[in-house]
Amino acid sequence: MRIAVSGSHRTGKSTLVADLADLLPGYAAVPEPYELLEAEGCDFPEVPSLEDFEVQLERSIELLRDARADSVFERCPVDFLAYALCSRDSDAFDPADWIERIRPAMAALDFAVFVPVEDRIAVPVSEDREYRLAVDEKLREILVDDPFDLGVEALEVSGDRSRRVAMVLLRIRKGRGGTG
Repeated sequence: MRIAVSGSHRTGKSTLVADLADLLPGYAAVPEPYELLEAEGCDFPEVPSLEDFEVQLERSIELLRDARADSVFERCPVDFLAYALCSRDSDAFDPADWIERIRPAMAALDFAVFVPVEDRIAVPVSEDREYRLAVDEKLREILVDDPFDLGVEALEVSGDRSRRVAMVLLRIRKGRGGTG
């Protein structure tokens, strides 16, 4: 199965991806585009611009296209769509320019896991709380309400680390014809 773990920053996505990779032998854990681009020498500013989100969106589309069947992705194109729509330069972003490329990439997923903002993870005081919540709300809208007609199943997880993992594993078993 191909599974994407999506959510605003500091929600526990990396932890969930690592836990799933440990429990799912044979699955590849695909790092988020930011990490891959940074390792290749891309230097992102502390506050990313619209262009930075578009670069990550492009890489996310490529990752979904090129990855093997059993993969857990940290982030997917809708994450960067949400960030772009919430960015300070959002008025210069037209999602219609991207949707026809995002749709087939998202169709490559079996489902997306939405990790909402919860008060479980310590967030620095310097963090822009309103921005983090705006991205969370926009991601929920895109994944759950599906205004762009992406047609990807979204599983919202909540609770502590073990509960989140259990919710995803149950969904995987059901998807493979198990009784859960």
